[in-house]
Amino acid sequence: MSSNVRIYRGLARRENAGWILGLTPWQAMTCLALAVPVLLAVSAGQFLRALMLATVCGLIACLVVVPVRGRPAVRWLFHLVLHQLGAATRWSQWQSKAASGIPVDPDEPDLPGVLQRVSFPDGPVFKDRGRIALIHDTAEGRWGATARLTHGGVGMLSDDQCERLASRLGNLLLSIGHRDVIDRMSLLVRTVPDDGSAYEVWRSQHEVADAPDLARRAAVELDRSIGSVSVHHEVFVTVTGTEDALRKPAAAAGGGVDGRARVLYRVLDGLEDQLKAIGAEGVHWLSGSELAEAIRTAFNPAASAVLSTERLTTEAHGLPKAAAGPTQAPSPPARRYDHDAYSTVSYSVLMPEAGTVFGSLSPLLAVKTAGERRSLAVHYEVMDARRASRTVQNYRFRAGVLRDYKASKGFSASASDEREASGAKAQERAVTWGHSIVRFAAVAAVTVPASWQVEDHAARLESAVAGRFRLLRLDLAQDSAFVAACLPVGIGLPRTRGGLL
Repeated sequence: MSSNVRIYRGLARRENAGWILGLTPWQAMTCLALAVPVLLAVSAGQFLRALMLATVCGLIACLVVVPVRGRPAVRWLFHLVLHQLGAATRWSQWQSKAASGIPVDPDEPDLPGVLQRVSFPDGPVFKDRGRIALIHDTAEGRWGATARLTHGGVGMLSDDQCERLASRLGNLLLSIGHRDVIDRMSLLVRTVPDDGSAYEVWRSQHEVADAPDLARRAAVELDRSIGSVSVHHEVFVTVTGTEDALRKPAAAAGGGVDGRARVLYRVLDGLEDQLKAIGAEGVHWLSGSELAEAIRTAFNPAASAVLSTERLTTEAHGLPKAAAGPTQAPSPPARRYDHDAYSTVSYSVLMPEAGTVFGSLSPLLAVKTAGERRSLAVHYEVMDARRASRTVQNYRFRAGVLRDYKASKGFSASASDEREASGAKAQERAVTWGHSIVRFAAVAAVTVPASWQVEDHAARLESAVAGRFRLLRLDLAQDSAFVAACLPVGIGLPRTRGGLL
């Protein structure tokens, strides 16, 4: 019996893949330069000197060529030195201004690490929904906005329904590629331990005073056995565009933050229907206080109970921007990130060579222990037509050159070579027909209270997708990885995907 489930292949192709024995051009040139002194010493008959040079140059070549956890050894060594230097000088240690007794501006974010480069100015009123918080990444020169989606998930859908959602997601990404303003979209799903605050408020408002004692005891028992392990999901989508793409239309719209906001609003309005087509029942673009709440609950999941109760029982909504960050974040260890009373371990999700199916990442969100939180973020960047055409041409040229070179030397093409060549042709044909190329990165994380054994929960996350995906633990960068995996601010896709994503 044949299966109608579509398998998506070609997702594991790395950018800047090596041409010569898997080496990138700069690695090959470095090895060639290191070989020159050895050859010169041998040609001069200085064999002892040649042996010494070969030992030294060989060690340097190993640092350049041998990968360590997805990074060349020399880069790993450089990152390790920076990590130890930051810990020794306490540069990487952070404490909020409020906890330090420093006066703060309620509208000024107080955030650690890479988030210090991000500002959240408020745009003008969007339709009749109030003001939307813009996300300005000053390091990469990007502007964006975040929406909270109400989505039923895909766990109970049939294969045909999942296939339709996958097709609509592809259409959404294709439409982003044809827009001049935005080029990136990030989808973030977080499991949230159900604190029961909404249920408690509802129960206090609807409880019958003369209910039988047996019914009360049964309700309490159900609360204890079921409510403690309940979770719900938060879904966010963030869209961003470059400053270069926004500058001219923003100037025509009045310039400044409001001009950029008006240009983005035109795109946000058109995206809502497409987001609903992929299963979103509601799309709510976040204001500054709501975005601050989304960031705060990422750093401190326990804060969601207080904020939820306050939202249900008072007129208050959200937080001031100054309260978005954690109270303190000590210098991060190499393999985890500590924030307030929680610890997080983050991974890059590497796609399998054999391909995958729609919804196969869902085991990463399957919580195993009450009180544990899991997060999954997928960051997309849609290339414009010119860049996509240049990319597929280079890909096809490289695949053809390697295949022809092996054939000229009498080697038969391997199955991997044939797959690369056929994939390059199919990709070029698709781009010619009007499709685009999408760069993407997937990041997963698990968060538990700091008093728990975080390594046990990290191991369970790894075993959840064992045999289907490979998780690369982002050592020495756990603080930045936390931002990519848990925060709806659109940060997470590197400029060039090398050995990490």
